Amino acid sequence: MAKKKKYYAVAKGKKPGIYTEWYGDKGAEIQVKGFAGARFKGFPTIKEAEAFIKQIFTGTLAPKPKPVRAKPKAGTRPRADARKAPGPKKGSIFIYTDGGCINNPGPGGYGVVIQDGKKSKELSGGYRLTTNNRMELMACIVGLSEFETPVSVTLYSDSKYVVNGITKGWAERWQKNGWMRTKTEAAVNPDLWERLLEQCDRHDVGFVWVKGHAGNQGNERCDILATMEASKKHLPRDVTYEDIRRRPG
Repeated sequence: MAKKKKYYAVAKGKKPGIYTEWYGDKGAEIQVKGFAGARFKGFPTIKEAEAFIKQIFTGTLAPKPKPVRAKPKAGTRPRADARKAPGPKKGSIFIYTDGGCINNPGPGGYGVVIQDGKKSKELSGGYRLTTNNRMELMACIVGLSEFETPVSVTLYSDSKYVVNGITKGWAERWQKNGWMRTKTEAAVNPDLWERLLEQCDRHDVGFVWVKGHAGNQGNERCDILATMEASKKHLPRDVTYEDIRRRPG
């Protein structure tokens, strides 16, 4: 009689996720062994494993308050430095994002957790061939695009590429220079940077960098979502990226 497959849910560990093996380099044991406060459990179905992880992350994800930054005037794009570390206040919306690839480039995924008061929503997706940075950007775009009307948002990302690109004004400068990073070097991912800047124009967004895999519940959950998406079969094409790779030179 064939042995039934088991799923090991690691909600808190070195790399949270769902594993089909306990032992070995790709197993769950190595993710929880020696990790203080590890939370894990085995289940007969992947749905039960996913429910366990989601249950662990249920609750308020909002961080401790930080200094409040001044709101920009209506109809003007906020200065880059005005998008740094906004101060959470009652009724604020928090967006947690993460993205990554299996190999880079390779199959990739992104995860988003939106915390709006007591309401929480998760979004995720993936592509068959893309890059880590594109998935980090896509997570931010998808999260902000969820709101049809302008809102005040605190967005958390473990990508310095994304956070610095916005808060230090890099992306705005590249856009003004016709998407050139220098006089001779083109900026990478202009299609996604442009979409992200459009969302920043629509909303009052403050970007905050958080260290990955350091216990931030929102970030850890997004990492799980992104990893699960990247692991799926028959993912759609990241058309822009694949077309660029096909161009000669």
